[in-house]
Amino acid sequence: MKKRSLPTLTLLALLAGLIFSNTHPAGAAEFAVFPTTDDQELPDVYGNIVVWQQLVVGYGDYDIYIADVNDPADPYVFVIGDANDQRAPAVFENTVVWQDYVLWAGSADWDIRMADISDQSSPSVFAVSDVIDNDEQNPAIHGNIVVWQDGAAGDFDIYGADITDPNFPTEFVITYADYDQQCPAIYRTTVAWQDHYFGDWDIFAADIWRRNKPSESAVSWLEKNQSNPVISADYVVWQDDYWGDSDIYAADISDPESPVEFAIATGASSQENPVIDGNIVVWQDNRNGNWDIFAYNLTTRREFQITDNIHDQINPAISGNLVVWQDDRSGSWNIYALLLDGPETARCPSKLPGDINKDCRIDFADFSVMASRWLECGLEPHDACQLEEK
Repeated sequence: MKKRSLPTLTLLALLAGLIFSNTHPAGAAEFAVFPTTDDQELPDVYGNIVVWQQLVVGYGDYDIYIADVNDPADPYVFVIGDANDQRAPAVFENTVVWQDYVLWAGSADWDIRMADISDQSSPSVFAVSDVIDNDEQNPAIHGNIVVWQDGAAGDFDIYGADITDPNFPTEFVITYADYDQQCPAIYRTTVAWQDHYFGDWDIFAADIWRRNKPSESAVSWLEKNQSNPVISADYVVWQDDYWGDSDIYAADISDPESPVEFAIATGASSQENPVIDGNIVVWQDNRNGNWDIFAYNLTTRREFQITDNIHDQINPAISGNLVVWQDDRSGSWNIYALLLDGPETARCPSKLPGDINKDCRIDFADFSVMASRWLECGLEPHDACQLEEK
């Protein structure tokens, strides 16, 4: 495969104050990360680093904006971009990845780029995948692995790269099936994606611990469409139109061969674009006549509303207790953020022996689960279950 040299990228540094706005019911303040009349879209967040794509009207193209909101009143904002489009950013620790529209020697297509932002005043930019005449899009990152969809419409595949040495990323195939595999998500060595192999969108996953032989399994392959998967720890979450509108579903894939599927939000309205970090699932929801941001705590099993502005809030992302989203309350799309606080964000810091249903309580619900499987034996071979203890 022929590759091309890395184009020169322009780096700008900006300082900005924040505009504080509505107050969350729990008392926390929503704030605009970097208010502007330009459209800001598709945010992602890790720790105190927020990234998004911004349509810069003065230049007529998309660039990648990066904000360190460690001090929300005085964030440090910098930009990575050139004369072409940089879109769909994702961030993990000090690494930002995105899809970059590259023009080179008469060829033009989407490639995957990354930046090491350890030195925010001088980020280092690298090429992750830049095959000529081939589109690489929708990157995601966790640890030292970047994943993306690769190919052409109608036959996208899922690829990955180990970027331990960013000067020499090592590419590998995750799934190379017929038809489309798109929108990958990754957590440690598990990659999930939406797959059109059976004629509608289903959710599949693969363990990539062995790079040369990923172990693939189905997460959800009901009728209709399951799409936009995200993953954290043992949970894969997606939007599902099985009942005619978009709902949010999840599956516990701690046993990949027997995923346990359950509903998160199934109201009569549409719930779309889920994200997850730890035990908090977040999505956009139009039950009130406009798009708001809602969330669900997997531990307490309670839903709560994050935004209630009359304008639209879409495309959320979450890291820890920091939620960000795309918001049009000012007349253009801006990135807003909120630091969640209070009982809605309750977590279970350590596993309790006997907590079978993982709700951080030991009660009759756990006893009921245990009693329903009383005296069952899972030994293999099964004949071993008949042996008397000596």
